[in-house]
Amino acid sequence: MKTLEEVLQDWEAVIGLEVHCELTKLETKMFCGCKLEFGAPPNTHTCPVCLGLPGALPVPNRAAIQSIVLAGLATNCDIEKHTMFYRKGYMYPDMAKNFQTTQGPKAFCMRGHLDLTVDGRGAKERLFWEDLAEGETSENMTRTADGYVAHVGITRIHMEEDAGKMVHIGGGEGRIAGATHSLVDYNRAGTPLIELVTEPDLRTPEEARLFMHKLRQIFLTLGISDCSMEEGSLRADGNISLRRRGSKEFGTKTELKNINSFKNLHDGLAYEICRQAEVLEEGGKIYQETRHWDPSKKHTIVMRVKETADDYRMFPDPDLAPYDLSDEFIERVRAKLPELPDQKAARFERDYGLSSYDARHLVEHRFTTEFFEEACAEAGDRAKELAKPLANLALNDISAYVNAGEGIDFSKTAFSPARGVALVSLLAEDVISSKQAKEVFAAVLEEDKDPDAIVEERGMKQVSDTGAIEAVIDEVLAANPDKVAAYKGGKTGLIGFFVGQCMKAMKGQGNPKLINELLAKKLDA
Repeated sequence: MKTLEEVLQDWEAVIGLEVHCELTKLETKMFCGCKLEFGAPPNTHTCPVCLGLPGALPVPNRAAIQSIVLAGLATNCDIEKHTMFYRKGYMYPDMAKNFQTTQGPKAFCMRGHLDLTVDGRGAKERLFWEDLAEGETSENMTRTADGYVAHVGITRIHMEEDAGKMVHIGGGEGRIAGATHSLVDYNRAGTPLIELVTEPDLRTPEEARLFMHKLRQIFLTLGISDCSMEEGSLRADGNISLRRRGSKEFGTKTELKNINSFKNLHDGLAYEICRQAEVLEEGGKIYQETRHWDPSKKHTIVMRVKETADDYRMFPDPDLAPYDLSDEFIERVRAKLPELPDQKAARFERDYGLSSYDARHLVEHRFTTEFFEEACAEAGDRAKELAKPLANLALNDISAYVNAGEGIDFSKTAFSPARGVALVSLLAEDVISSKQAKEVFAAVLEEDKDPDAIVEERGMKQVSDTGAIEAVIDEVLAANPDKVAAYKGGKTGLIGFFVGQCMKAMKGQGNPKLINELLAKKLDA
């Protein structure tokens, strides 16, 4: 099988996502008063409404409607004032009513978009962007200094209720294949769920991953869901087809169901692109089918083949009146919009002089954002001066520490924003080197002491006395006349050797920046 890079030379991938997000921050289900609680004993949060018992009437959750409108406003959607719920009929054990309450062709939120900034290695998956001049646009892609921005349309965000959970006993990896029997837990049935459907505007697995990641950031910022992909409150289906480069006609699509991690989304789509290309290049045919990504075996497998479109026999729910959202309601919801990740990143650039790259990556995670903002508040008048090293601290040391210990709440560690300011101040004032700063960072976490105290106790202060450093430099140069001659003869890389010898003579406490400057002056004189 060809690599993704090889395939994309001749083929263009057309990708659309369907992202499902449970509104886990609500107290109760969509149409009844049952409690929302992940991990509760099976079938302990059910009632006649979510079990679909005869005569039970649904009552819509007003807070859920507010949440979907909030999500639509945050993703640049038009809010439809008049809409309604439908019944989507299907027979399956996880839906006791034998129909799902959902929305029809007109949802609460329509015609939105998000812009994705793609750079670094991720940009390499989309070919030909480097042929554009900076600021030039081709299709939905606009060239930037380091990559491109992809404009991704959002068809709609609609509201529906989630199904129950099937538990298959005796099969491999909890799947229905080979199971001896199955159990149903209806606790999840009736959970408010929003589904976002994109236009087929994504062209690479990396763009799909970035879209999902950005959407998760937005929903977390809005506070409408915990967005736990591990627990299933955020999941995606990927629709993908191939067409020859230059063609405008869509190919036959396959669907990858229930992807529950960013890596699985990227890898599953990448594999499916390569698989489809291999089939087509060998003269085969792509069938419209639903497939499952197996991360352990690194391939997709067929779940079911679709010969025709599903007929869900949808019709307006007779138990639910149509919605007429007022302008006042929409504006009240709009007033609740917090500062969104893109807005926050733009503020970091504007107020602190950060690069677009640093600002964008700072807002990717709650702990880096909160640490940086609190540290800048602690820094006061020095905030702009220390912003870059504080950003580096958050993006490098703090991120590495959190990623190494899964589930760590950094706000509860010994390393506070105030201590972060103290550490970068020591570095900015050349009291310690960057290498020593990493040692101090680790020591603060381990010993729960201020950076200044650790530097003092360990005798880590750098020597920045020009006279003392020059005396050491003179000794090192005098002891290595052959190396001095070689340097003056053009081997300027020997500067590293001289710096090392000086640091050794000063037992690692010399200011390396100052040593470099003074050495260069003496050697180039």
